[in-house]
Amino acid sequence: MTGELFRPIFVPDEFREAVSDRAWLEAMLDAERALAVAEARGGLIPVEAAEAIASCCDAGPDLFDLEKLGREGRGAGNPVPPLVKALTKAVSEVSEDAARYVHKGATSQDITDTAAMLVSRRALTLILADVEGIAAACARLAQAHRDTLMAGRTLLQQALPTTFGLKAAGWLVAVLEARPRLLDMHGPGLAAQLGGAAGTLASLGDSGVRVLEEFALELGLPEPVVPWHTARSRISEVGGALSLAAGTLGKISQDIILMAQTEVGEVAEPLGEPGEGRGSSSTLPHKRNPVLSVTALANARRVQDLSRTLQAAMIGEHERAAGAWHSEWEALSDALALTGGAAAAIREVTEGLEVHPEKMRENLDITGGLLLAENVTTVAAGHLGRLKAHELVQAACHRALDEGRPLREELLEDAVLGEVLSSKEIDAALEPTRYLGSAGAFVDRALSLYHKEVTA
Repeated sequence: MTGELFRPIFVPDEFREAVSDRAWLEAMLDAERALAVAEARGGLIPVEAAEAIASCCDAGPDLFDLEKLGREGRGAGNPVPPLVKALTKAVSEVSEDAARYVHKGATSQDITDTAAMLVSRRALTLILADVEGIAAACARLAQAHRDTLMAGRTLLQQALPTTFGLKAAGWLVAVLEARPRLLDMHGPGLAAQLGGAAGTLASLGDSGVRVLEEFALELGLPEPVVPWHTARSRISEVGGALSLAAGTLGKISQDIILMAQTEVGEVAEPLGEPGEGRGSSSTLPHKRNPVLSVTALANARRVQDLSRTLQAAMIGEHERAAGAWHSEWEALSDALALTGGAAAAIREVTEGLEVHPEKMRENLDITGGLLLAENVTTVAAGHLGRLKAHELVQAACHRALDEGRPLREELLEDAVLGEVLSSKEIDAALEPTRYLGSAGAFVDRALSLYHKEVTA
């Protein structure tokens, strides 16, 4: 995802920076620095050489021309060879001897894969912070609206009474279920990459394993058992974790978009800063569009496809893939950025969501009691049997709809139902607060899980 026109709409600056070309270059330099330090610890290069290499790497991306690295990387199919050339030149200005040891024993994919792990970790740190903010906001909504009545909807039609607390609890649990995958990929699911030309580290002699240990230690990344040049489960699993998280955020987004419709009006996104124009239309002055949820939903849809790209890249040839590895770089960056954008947007939405309980109750009552037809059937079944009760209540519902009358009146006037059910029984059966089942208990269970997993 490139460009200055569209990208800021979907991805906040901090996420754009976390996966930017500059961030990748910085991660590659971190990998080169760690390699030199590890080889010095393993006795393969002089300590003074490692220090010289590290000092140039620590100088950061500003020492290098990103665009030039990209153009020159076209010939090699990746940006590492021109980076090594530029880094070697920079080190030679500090120490001619040290320059001989730049990138010793590594291959381009070692540096790029390790950089991918570092970029992923940094972006996941930001994503997890927003995910935890969303969980906290959903928990507050669930608790505050534990008993706030609203219509539950199936296939976009009103079905039975529920509570907004239960809806928020559903969001909360879905977020909590996605969170462990992100945590795993932020920590043990990642790994350093160092295998040399064909995954044997042959050029490092007997010191290969020691250097790998020190390399991973220096970067704070898990040490793999073997190099994983064509075993791409880690990258695929990052994509899978992002897809799961993005899908969860997309679900919340879509619920909010539907509940914010003019005809529904049960929630509204928080207003932005004065003059920001959030939710405005280019032609309709009255509009208050749920733009945060809209952009989060767009992000979520894109992440699904990006995740499939990363999964497809798992199939590689022998010890080095021809094209599969190359397809990952931008897909991974975009998946991280877009998931981050969705998380940031939904965090803002849930933390500032305007909830309108009176509108929820108004919508619940709009059908004149039809949402409680199932309960009426259950009560009538005690007198008439299940099938007969269902047939009579269904007929009463159809008459109520056709004639625009409350269900209560049709039930009382029905020759059979009005005979076996008293007005008191009908009123009790049509009271939505008495037909919420375990909604409150489910909210309590969700809050208990939240306190156990996040706040403990």
